[in-house]
Amino acid sequence: MKKVPNIINQKLEKRFKQHSFRILKEQNDQLVDFSSNDYLGFSKSRVIYDKAHQLVLEEDQAWNGSTGSRLLTGNHHFYIQLEQQLAEFHQAEAALVFNSGYDANIGLLSAILQRNDIVICDEYAHASIRDGIQIARTKNYKFKHNDLEDLKKKIRHSRLQNKGSIYIITESIFSMDGDSPDLLELVNIAEKNDAFLIIDEAHATGVIGKNGEGLVQKMDLSDRVFARIHTFGKALGTHGAVVLGSKRLIEYLTNFSRTFIYTTALPPHSVATILSAYEEMKQTQAIQDLYRNIQLFKTQIVNNQLKSIFIESNSAIQSCIIPGNKRVKTIAKALYDAGFDVKPILAPTVPENKERLRFCLHSFNTENSINIALHFLSEWINKN
Repeated sequence: MKKVPNIINQKLEKRFKQHSFRILKEQNDQLVDFSSNDYLGFSKSRVIYDKAHQLVLEEDQAWNGSTGSRLLTGNHHFYIQLEQQLAEFHQAEAALVFNSGYDANIGLLSAILQRNDIVICDEYAHASIRDGIQIARTKNYKFKHNDLEDLKKKIRHSRLQNKGSIYIITESIFSMDGDSPDLLELVNIAEKNDAFLIIDEAHATGVIGKNGEGLVQKMDLSDRVFARIHTFGKALGTHGAVVLGSKRLIEYLTNFSRTFIYTTALPPHSVATILSAYEEMKQTQAIQDLYRNIQLFKTQIVNNQLKSIFIESNSAIQSCIIPGNKRVKTIAKALYDAGFDVKPILAPTVPENKERLRFCLHSFNTENSINIALHFLSEWINKN
């Protein structure tokens, strides 16, 4: 093995000791899936696959790649069609597709935030949001998770020193807890303080709303939010993301967002798959099946006397707190051996003593698998 700097070895050893060392494992498709973001089962949909394949075949040419960035040669017409469809579906003035949700958040925030601006974001905001803020080097504050009184305090404090714009950033469904902020009150606070509100809808896309349009639209707040981010790699089972906002915002990102400008565009087949997934989302029964399983899961939490350890959530993400990296990994392994794929979420991804099992529910999970998994968890908790 080649020599590496000492700091690399030291950091890896620290991870070992904290029981938080990560390794790549091949996915076992024989397990009951309670871990993937494939909420609607779209990643393996033959209907979506065939529709996307047909779209590409109709072009009468072999298309393996996009050949360049969208500002050079990669802006194939599937992109034009998709962004028009996304703007219409999500009730936005304009849309800009990025290669991933991470790229979208990094590209949006690093481009729009200026030196004299102030950012106030939820303390549980996704790593891509925090990284985008860090790249911009804008003064920033965290408000306590979903605590809008603390947000108001941070805004008042910011007003005393701010010469630029104020941005408020949060998520409509949080990936670790599965909970949501009071979006209506959040919009009111932003408007009252002349602040720009950004909502990441990654875990609401395809999950919340009659056709999976997201929480902002469900609450009829689309025109009152500065920017929304929807990703395609979760419920839609594909890849990529979109930033929704005003035409002027999209023009600005096209000119100044580095993760948009300096990357090869998604290949035509990937964009065709997103188009096909959105068409399927308008007519699928899977969203209703997912809602049914969420309600069943919550009922079984109560029936198995597990309510005290589960975080309150009405979303597809249901997490139970099991403090300690070693302990939560032990129960995850026991569930794995019993045939259930439930991932442990470890510190430092979540705060110490907030380690948890995260159950991701899907439209295709069966009533029997939900009942058995929660009964197994209840028995393990009582014995340990």
